[in-house]
Formats: sequence, C-alpha cells, structure tokens
Amino acid sequence: MNQKIRFESEIEFEHGGTGATMELDKFEEFGEFEMEIEKGGEIILEKLCAVVQLKPSFNLRIGHMVLPIGMVSKRHRPYQYFTVGRSETELNMIPIVWHESGVEIFGRVNRFVYQTQLVTGLDSSGFSSANWVKRGHQGRFEYANAADLAFVGRLDYIIDDKNLFGISGYIGNTVHNRPKPDVEFDAYIGIADLHLVTEMKGVKLRSLFLYGHLKNADLISRKNMSLSNNLEVKRTPVGSQAVGWFIEIGYDLFRLLNMSPEKTNSLDVFIRYDRYDTMFSTDGLIFNNPRWDRTTWTIGCNYKLSESLTFKGHYSPRRLGTKTVNKENTLSFGMGLNF
Repeated sequence: MNQKIRFESEIEFEHGGTGATMELDKFEEFGEFEMEIEKGGEIILEKLCAVVQLKPSFNLRIGHMVLPIGMVSKRHRPYQYFTVGRSETELNMIPIVWHESGVEIFGRVNRFVYQTQLVTGLDSSGFSSANWVKRGHQGRFEYANAADLAFVGRLDYIIDDKNLFGISGYIGNTVHNRPKPDVEFDAYIGIADLHLVTEMKGVKLRSLFLYGHLKNADLISRKNMSLSNNLEVKRTPVGSQAVGWFIEIGYDLFRLLNMSPEKTNSLDVFIRYDRYDTMFSTDGLIFNNPRWDRTTWTIGCNYKLSESLTFKGHYSPRRLGTKTVNKENTLSFGMGLNF
C-alpha cells in the first residue's frame, strides 16, 4: 500500500478588543485562577495536523483540526456565505469555527464522503442561556483537558462541487473537562444537523437544520451559578434542548449581463431566514426564557471580485420571543479577505 504524508495548517486573526487566557494553580489551598490579558487581537490556530493518505476510501488525520459539524465548518471563507458575519443560527448555538485536537479517519466511496473523529470535548462550565454550548469550547485556558472525549461523524453525498447534502453528529460528556472536579453526574451532549447546498444557473440555495440535547441541564445550571467570577462565564441557566434552522437563496445578477459563468467575480443578491431557540426546552425548575427564541430576516448583496476579496452588506430585522422590547434591527457592511 502506497502512502503519502502531508501537513495541513490554518489560522484566523481576530482584531480588536482584549484577549485573555487563564491558568489554574492547583497547588493553592482552594485553587487560584491567574489571568493574562493581551490587547490588539489574537491569532487563532484552527488547524495544524498531519495527514496520512492511504487510499481514497481510508485516510488518517492527526493533530488539531476543524470539527465537521454544521454548515460553517465547511464553508467559513468570506466568499462561501452571503451574510457579513457567519451563520447566525450556528453562531449562537455551537462554537464557530469549532476546532479540537484528536484523530480522524476520512475518505470517499463513490459519491459519499465521510469523516469520523475522536477529539477533546467541551467544558460545561461555559454553557449559557443565550449561546447554549458555544462558550463551552476550551479556549479560556492555556491548555485543553482531555478527560472527556467526544465522537464526531459526518456523511455527505456529493453531486458535484456546487451541490451536496448530508448529516453530521457529535456526542460526548462535558463534566470532566471543567476547571475543577465539582460535578459527580454525567452531562452528555448530543448534536445533529442536516444540511443542503445547491447551485444552478446563478441561483444559490443553502439550508441547515441543527438540533442539540444536553443531559442534566438543570443540574449543570445550578453548578454553574456558583462558579467563580474569575472564570468570566455567564452563569446563566442552560436549556436541555436547542433547535435552529435557516434557509437562504441568492442570485448572481451578473448572469443578467450575460457574463461568462467561468469568471471568478459575481454580484449576488440574497434573502435569508433564521429561526433558533437556545432554550427550546428546559429541565426541572429552570425557567424557559422566551427571549432566546429568535427570528431573523436578512436581505443584502455580495460583490465578489475573486475568492480573495469580497464586499458585503445586509440589513437584518431580528425579533425576540418576548412581547416587549423584542426588536433588534442591524445594518452591516464588511469586507472579506481570504489569503
């Protein structure tokens, strides 16, 4: 069997604000958190791994990698999504772009492309009402615990480069990766999604349905409420179930000008609908806050000069589930660089 070994790397630069990392000194009597603050943004390592290519149907990836959950994991370049920011539904439910350390088996069999991963899991001390498990990604400390691992899988049916549909899933415990061993019960989390991408004659359609369930969410909520302020976590109740979905459709106006479809530039106008609820269901005495049932319509346009440069703009009226003070209207402009 012939094999090839190659290396993959990917970084992202976040500009502005302050960045902070923490370190836990376990030798203090009650434990002590030490914080380092840096200004001016930070560079995030999303991928650094070795790939062992064995054959099309079976290959290995070892190191730090992106988890293939949802739409953004595969389409997070500025020219691959319409809105100024990344998927609103995914952004408020799961980590974006979600990356962990571990091992992966992947390959392609005919039109089916699969990925299976065993990776470091989430930390339930970061779960919250507004963002469900998003802040459970282990990025607050200088290291990531691997006491709880997670299993990830994805299966796509590839019609061609512009048309596919598939499913992905995630399951893992979240209690043993907490900063301190303060939980004696399990809090398994399961996440699943269905996704569709299609493009034909200038019309681009993308859709995603995302569902998640957290075991013992009420017990995690009570534990999180007593956490130290130094951890900088929300300490708000956590939903036992979260649900979100979106559908967007766009059209390349350059098609009306009879420009060649092989050209790299395009002018897409689009409309998008998001509906997501990070407290779709709650356990025990946890109040199901209707505020976190959110609906957003987004209209806008993209001018893509090339895959390296995209100009974006959109308007979004967002409505919250509460009866009063439930409107959030935003006008956004951005420039996407890919290098």
